[in-house]
Parts: sequence; structure tokens; C-alpha cells
Amino acid sequence: MAMASAHTVDLRKHSVDDAVARVERALRVDLDRASVVRKRRSVGAVTDRGTWVRIERRPASRVGTQGWNGTEAAGALVGISKPEWFAGVSWREGDEAMWRADETSLLPDAPVKAGTLMVAPNLPDEWWVELSSSLDSLAAQSTSRVATPDTVTITQAGVSAAIRRTFSSSVDTTISRWTPAHADLNWANVTAPTFCLFDWEDWGMAPAGLDSASLWANSLAVPELAERVWRERRKDLECRDGLLMALFCLAKIVGDYADERDPKLRPAQQAAARIVGELTDH
Repeated sequence: MAMASAHTVDLRKHSVDDAVARVERALRVDLDRASVVRKRRSVGAVTDRGTWVRIERRPASRVGTQGWNGTEAAGALVGISKPEWFAGVSWREGDEAMWRADETSLLPDAPVKAGTLMVAPNLPDEWWVELSSSLDSLAAQSTSRVATPDTVTITQAGVSAAIRRTFSSSVDTTISRWTPAHADLNWANVTAPTFCLFDWEDWGMAPAGLDSASLWANSLAVPELAERVWRERRKDLECRDGLLMALFCLAKIVGDYADERDPKLRPAQQAAARIVGELTDH
């Protein structure tokens, strides 16, 4: 299978036929080609036994020392609404890339929204209850894994650099508490009207409040939705660590790659000014 550089491969544009065939042989399943969902670094499909298989390719340099069996490792977590994990397979592609496939149960409903959410979804109260219950249960557990948001291992130094580079060098960026986090909580990775949190490839220990801050930042184009997320997850977002995580997530919107066309940009700038003020006043 001809592939571009590991850092430039987009699975929406490159053939994955060989990878799919390898996964079908290893897991002894047939993938329904009509159900295939292709993303930049992953491909997923329904199987002939009523399960879901997700196949992902990453540069070997992004796999890290903990490996990348996040979905498998998340199978041991309890008290969280997530797909059940059944089996997995991984292999190396030369010196540049790694492939991984995981078979899980199907999602109970469709994902809320890929990309920027522009209209508030109609979420029942039970959805918000299950979101909070799942995040609280996750934060109370333990793991030796370290979260890799955007496939990059999160560290104190990285958090400090992102906040100081984007906002202010006067903010004390010291994180006091680390807890397990999903590390990629956005509207594309949750379902509705039944809540389910999926895509666990990057979960691990992270500064407290990362998940709540991530969902809030991804909601900023819809003010009433962002306000609801903040209200529901107030205990995460109004402590110092949570405010720092809010800035960390906002830095991805207003930082080096800010897009003037992004409807989240102006609300993110306004929120950042408020949060920086709160952090420097205390």
C-alpha cells in the first residue's frame, strides 16, 4: 500500500484496503463497506456480527511509551457510559507508523456533531446527568497512563508554555491536581439523546478539569450551550486547575492557528480575558 509521509497521511484520501483486509483476517470479521466512516487518521465500520471496528494510523513518534491501547485499557473503567471493548490488533508499518484496530459495541445513538456546533442540540436532562456521572466516575479512578490530547502527551511544561505564549506570562500555571481524563471530549465524541462517550485512544492522567474545559470550549459558538456546560461542570471549571484548563483549551482557538472565520474565536477571546483576570487577581 503506497503511503505518504507518516505525518501527512490523510486516510480520507489514501487507500486503506490493505489495512482493512488485515483487520478482517485478524479479528475474523467482515466490515460492511457501505457503513464505512473515514476521518483524517481513522476509519470505522460496522461488522457482520453487529459490532464496530475502528482502525487508526499514527506516526510511530506519537505512540509514546505507554503504547496506544487506550480503548482496550478503558475497558477496565467502571461507572462510565461508553462502548464495550471486545478485541484489538496492532502492527507496525516500517519505521514511521503504527496501526491499531479495536472492536467495540455499537453506539446507542448518533454522535452529536462533527466540527463546530452552531445550534444547541436538544439534550434531555438525563443526558446531562449521565455526562456528569461519567466524568465524576472517571476522575475518581486511577491509571498509569498519561493523557495525549491531540496525540501529544500533556505535561506541566506544555500547559505552562501554551498559556504563557498565548495569554500572559504573569499567570501562575502550576497544576495542583491530576486525575484521569478522556482528553478528547468534544461534540463529535458523544452521542445523543442517549449519552455515550467514545474514542478513548488518548485517555490518561491530566490536569483536573480538562474534559469539562474541552467540552465548554467546543461549545462557545452557541452561548447558551457553553453556559449550560459551565453550569453543569461548575465544580471542575471554577477551581484554579479548571480555569487553567479552560485557558489551555482556549489557546487552541485563539493561539498561533487562530482562524478569523471560526465562530468560537470572539467568545474565546472574551472568555480568556475574563479568566486571565480571575487568575491574576488571586
